[in-house]
Amino acid sequence: MEIDSVSEAELKENGFRSTRRTKLICTIGPASCTFEQLEALAMGGMNVARLNMCHGTREWHREVIRNVRKLNSEKGFSVAIMMDTQGSEIHMGDLGGASSLKAEINQEWTFTVRTFDGGVLPESTCVVNYDGFAEDVKVGDELVVDGGMVRFEVVEKFGPDAKCKCTDPGRLLPRANLTIWREGRLVRERNAMLPTISSKDWIDIDFGLAEGVDFIAISFVKTADVIKHLKSYITARSPGGSTSVFAKIESSDSLKHLEDIIQVADGAMVARGDLGAQIPLEQVPSVQHRIVHLCRQLNKPVIVASQLLESMIEYPTPTRAEVADISEAVRQRGDALMLSGESAMGLYPEKALSVLRTVSLRMERWCREEKIHQTIRLPELSTALHERISEQISISAAQMANKLEAEAIFVYTRQGYMATLLSRCRPDCPIFAFTETKSVRQRLNLQWGLIPFRLDFSDDMESNLRRTFALLKARGMMKQGDLIVAVSDISTADMLQSIQVRKIP
Repeated sequence: MEIDSVSEAELKENGFRSTRRTKLICTIGPASCTFEQLEALAMGGMNVARLNMCHGTREWHREVIRNVRKLNSEKGFSVAIMMDTQGSEIHMGDLGGASSLKAEINQEWTFTVRTFDGGVLPESTCVVNYDGFAEDVKVGDELVVDGGMVRFEVVEKFGPDAKCKCTDPGRLLPRANLTIWREGRLVRERNAMLPTISSKDWIDIDFGLAEGVDFIAISFVKTADVIKHLKSYITARSPGGSTSVFAKIESSDSLKHLEDIIQVADGAMVARGDLGAQIPLEQVPSVQHRIVHLCRQLNKPVIVASQLLESMIEYPTPTRAEVADISEAVRQRGDALMLSGESAMGLYPEKALSVLRTVSLRMERWCREEKIHQTIRLPELSTALHERISEQISISAAQMANKLEAEAIFVYTRQGYMATLLSRCRPDCPIFAFTETKSVRQRLNLQWGLIPFRLDFSDDMESNLRRTFALLKARGMMKQGDLIVAVSDISTADMLQSIQVRKIP
């Protein structure tokens, strides 16, 4: 039986009801890419390592993947890997090879579509990847970089260049997203015609499939058709593969087709930074709540991302407002929280992760103590009898576990579906998800409340239970008399699905 070593340590130290339910994702960058740095993050509770294809070479990303796989095999972790595409929205270039540049207030910068020999840029110059930029932009327009981390005003145009004055200072990152605003409105024009998945993205997707990443997150999804097309491509390119597709909700176009997109995707990410550059800032909290709520209804995992601990890129202590923001995402019961620049290039990646972990634990415990259960209607997901039975068993198991104050729910599942249904119910106790395949175990590591194990099943459910009890007792993770609710969707000769209440013998 295989279990993540940090989860095992938490269970032994704190008991079942003190385990963290909200999953944590870290973007990997120069501050966190070595084997030792990745191990420190895994020890700190990282469930998923995210690779942002906006930055770094494929060789660099391949080395990170190798390190994560080595970490899992040698140190007993189960860190999943997510690859995030760049997308086709307007981006800045690679800043001449610099890891970042500081833009000061009133400083003049040149944004251009020109290319420079050897990639050496003049001082205070940014290359824009969109050929129509110089024609679309006008004097007086506002350029918003990376969802508002830096802002410029266009003061002069000459040929392929636009001279701009910095109005909000900050740090520029390579290939950061760039939006154009005019008189308080987002300028779409020809930029709206850019494909969601660029030629670079397709090469990156092939790279991710070849490397066997667990999740691919697609940037700036406009319609459900993009997700359908990509999933068909993945099926044809990697038959039998298990890579899941997440839709990043970060544009006004995404919100117009939100339910359709989430229906066909395997999950969603609330990318609040870029989203906040395309809709009024005051709408971001309600949009986040809407997306989290809808994903849970549709049984799709949801990630809350961007600027959770932005101040910790430079400072060792977060603002109290950031802590409150994290707490609200946990209270909404999103599946996962994600660090971006904080873990990729920040000065304190381990501390930032520690804040996410401790705030999540405290808020989850407070919700249980105060019996603050988010009651939302969970509609039936399928008309197929087999899946309807799974749904009813999962709802009943969660209700029984809550009323009986069970220590845990055990779910035995080959494809992971019943485990996701139990996660959707958000029971008070943790969910031990036993599955035979490594890929399913990795995928379940992203979902709320699931502690995934890999276990070789027998055809006899009673034998699986007895073996599980013995292994957990031997490792000091359970004790005699502990009450559990066990469910299964493993097909046997006489029973397709089952639910039972057991005491550990």
